[in-house]
Parts: sequence; structure tokens; C-alpha cells
Amino acid sequence: MPLVACDLDRTLIYSSRAFWLETTDAQAPPIVVSEVYQGVPISFMTRAAEQLLLDLAATATFVPVTTRTVAQYSRVQLPGSVPRFAITTNGGTILVDGEVDPAWSHTLQARLGAEAAPLAEVRALLEDPAAGEWIVRVHTAEDLFTYAIIDREAMPADWIAGLHVRCRALGWTVSVQGRKLYCVPEAVNKSAAVAEVHRRLGAPTVLAAGDSLLDQRMLEEAHFAFRPAHGELHDAAFTRHNLAVTARRGILAGEELLHSITRQVLSS
Repeated sequence: MPLVACDLDRTLIYSSRAFWLETTDAQAPPIVVSEVYQGVPISFMTRAAEQLLLDLAATATFVPVTTRTVAQYSRVQLPGSVPRFAITTNGGTILVDGEVDPAWSHTLQARLGAEAAPLAEVRALLEDPAAGEWIVRVHTAEDLFTYAIIDREAMPADWIAGLHVRCRALGWTVSVQGRKLYCVPEAVNKSAAVAEVHRRLGAPTVLAAGDSLLDQRMLEEAHFAFRPAHGELHDAAFTRHNLAVTARRGILAGEELLHSITRQVLSS
């Protein structure tokens, strides 16, 4: 069966801030909860998208691919059974039947030691008082990468441009998604993890969907790629010969992506 590698946040599931519905309330689509945090529903998809995802699982191997940590991913409630494979921590972890795959973790740690500056050195860039008040909090994800909660409106464009340059010299990449700023080693990427799952499955075709710069390589290396009409890749006018872009944005783009992916799977 084909392999479908799909980003989660702002590609498949959406916070209420990212619905971007352009209809009246009475015309809004039925919406289901995809994640609960501290007793509060925080992520959603349309009911139609939920059914499309269930149907897709019967014709393709669906692999969730996310920058979330394993703990954050475990809160996401996708329809159907637990996926055989899932990729978390931006490719830093592969889950097999819900359990961390030690072979992939060992391979990745060897690459990090050879190719990237230590995490503490990059985290210090975000914790530097000169970074300014736009850095609200700094976190570390499973000792693989660091990210900050930011005041995006207050963050100067020249500061983020400088951070890109400094991180690139250290073997790291930078991505801004909503109120989060990610600094991630180049070795920790979704594309490499998808390639490993593809190798294990021997799938004839890889389809991939995502919205951020952290998804770009995964989309470039897929046979067929899809992105919503919002997010970092949309802002950068990212396009490829193998790429389809939704007509809609927000939560309805997630539904449209699944329609497009399903059509491609059935025609392959």
C-alpha cells in the first residue's frame, strides 16, 4: 500500500485560533475534538475529515509525522486504531505500534554527535537576555531540540534573520510556527525518518502533507506532496512540480487535503 506521511498541527488538526472559517456560524462544518489538554479541548478536525482519515487507513499506510514530543503526541486522538508507525519530535523518534524504536534513536544520536553543535549552545541563543522580551519561555524537547514560546508581533525580523544565520553555522535550522520558534538540528528531520519507515515498509509510493519549513524536505522527497494555503510554506510561496495546494485555508484545508490525498491514492 502507499505510505501517507502527514504533519499534524495546522495540516490535519487545528486549534480554534487557526480555524479561519469564512462562513456564517450556521454554515460552519461539524467539528470533532482531536486533543484534550488539562481537561480542555484544544485541537480539532472537521467530522468529514475524521471520516476521510478512517477511509484512507483502509487503502494506505497512514503515518502521523509531527514536531510534537512523544508525550504531546500521545494526547492526539486520531480516529481508528493506533498507527503501526508514527514519527514524533520532528523525526527524532519513530514509534512502532506506539513504542519508541531504539534502533532509530541509536542511529540518530550517532549523527547528532558528528553533525550538530550541542543543544545547550543553541538554547543559550534563545536564553540570552539580548534576545529580548519577545522570548516568553524556552523549552527542550526530549534532549533533541529547543523551542521558545514567543510574542510574534514583538519579535524583530532582523533578529530572527540573524538567528537563522547563527544556527545554520552550528548545523541547526530555525522555524517559526504560530507562537512557537523552533531550533532543530539539521540531522533531526522528518524526511529522514519518513525515508526509514518507507524502507521498512517497502511502500511503492510516498505521499506527504505539511505546512511548515520543517516539512519542506519531506514534501520535496515524496512522490506526491500536498500543503494547505497557509503556514510558513505558503508565506514563502513554496511550490514543486509534485505539489498540490488547497484552495481553502484553516480547518477546511485539512479536510480538502484528505480529499486530495485519497483521490491520489485511489488513482495510483
